Amino acid sequence: MNFDRFSLRGRTAVVTGAVGLLGRQHCAALGEAGANVVVTDLDADACRAVAAELERADVRALAVRADITDKTSVERLRDETVARFGAVDVLVNNAAVDDKFDPSGDLSASRFENYDVARFRRSLDVNVTGTFLCCQVLGAEMVRRGRGSIVNVASTYGVVAPDQSLYCDANGAQRFFKSAAYPASKSAVIALSRYLATYWGGAGVRVNTLSPGGVEAGQDDHFVQNYSRKTPIGRMARRDEYRGAIIFLASDASSYMTGANLVVDGGWTAW
Repeated sequence: MNFDRFSLRGRTAVVTGAVGLLGRQHCAALGEAGANVVVTDLDADACRAVAAELERADVRALAVRADITDKTSVERLRDETVARFGAVDVLVNNAAVDDKFDPSGDLSASRFENYDVARFRRSLDVNVTGTFLCCQVLGAEMVRRGRGSIVNVASTYGVVAPDQSLYCDANGAQRFFKSAAYPASKSAVIALSRYLATYWGGAGVRVNTLSPGGVEAGQDDHFVQNYSRKTPIGRMARRDEYRGAIIFLASDASSYMTGANLVVDGGWTAW
């Protein structure tokens, strides 16, 4: 097997939501595979800090503040990327809102019957419209050049419904309910990816989805134990365990793959 097909040397990858928990990992993985990495998020200082970390690891990086819900901002992101690196070869749509409720707060606010429509619209705006705009603007640049790979990050909650028992305390009392906004928006991301895969199938642009499972990141022990019991591998993911999937989907190693949803969840959805 020629492992050169996993190389991204000479290519340019844009990562949205790049300063978050997984965004930083995606940037590091793409950089290790040889890509120039464009770090984009709402916080300009944090973008510059992540780009500086990459440059210390000998990765060519560019920090660009962008609001993915604003088409003009996304167009600026495209223009700055092309001006610096000449092309957009890979787009990782990682930015997302996963709304949180304070477990010690008002349980009733998290119930579907009471859920604030403004919060629902905000999730759709970032998770769906933001992904749509980045695909539209940056994907069109790929189409113009006749090649590219788009990786839209969804979730296992785009495939199966949340288990609300995970959000109970050790005594079985419901602390809050996982809302419908995140599953609905992530299901839409999977559907959008399939649409674009068929729409751009003959244009040299591949579009796939990565659906990760839960990542251990300081949650309370009770939650981690419950989540781990529901996972065939018996634990939550480490934050670096999606690096291989990102490189695979971004590179020529997956050259005959489009419209697919790669689920990497420790077996969570296999039950």
